[in-house]
Amino acid sequence: MYEGVVQDLIEELGQLPGVGPKGAQRIAFYLLAADHADVRRLADVLIEVTEKVKFCRVCGNVAEDDECRICKDVRRDQSAICVVEEPKDVAAIEKIREFRGRYHVLGGAISPIDGIGPEDLRIRELMTRLADGTVTEIILATDPNLEGEATATYLARLIKPMGIRVTRPASGLPVGGELEYADEVTLGRAFEGRRLLDV
Repeated sequence: MYEGVVQDLIEELGQLPGVGPKGAQRIAFYLLAADHADVRRLADVLIEVTEKVKFCRVCGNVAEDDECRICKDVRRDQSAICVVEEPKDVAAIEKIREFRGRYHVLGGAISPIDGIGPEDLRIRELMTRLADGTVTEIILATDPNLEGEATATYLARLIKPMGIRVTRPASGLPVGGELEYADEVTLGRAFEGRRLLDV
């Protein structure tokens, strides 16, 4: 529709999650009208984040070092691990300040329709973390949708025979919703009222 580099920019922006064709066009024209220094700063940050940020070797959260700040924090409870799908879920749970344990980021959820099976997630790494007997509770805080429930059920069946308490956040989170969009009160209540998962 547009010429050369402008169309290229719109197409690249359209690849971002949640950005449709109209949104991509709006962002492109905003950037064209923006101050050159602001655009340069944005470009520099985008390059820097791809060069500096990696995933924590312990939990899979985003980090600038080998371990994220949560895994480095010796004050965190090592007996409880909250399992989430994505790093953005860690940020959502940290906002409520109810959970003082550690995390494990799976990197997604089981979704056969998308070709994602258990072997595509960080389940093997989770099982390795549980092997030494330090962990006494696993909170399966996967999204309350079909894929998240399937993932939680699969993990519960793997973990329960190890004698570890397996819980899931209580109601309050809408079915079909995602953790990152839940408000702090709802998420806080869900964590306070978490329940044992029977499989």
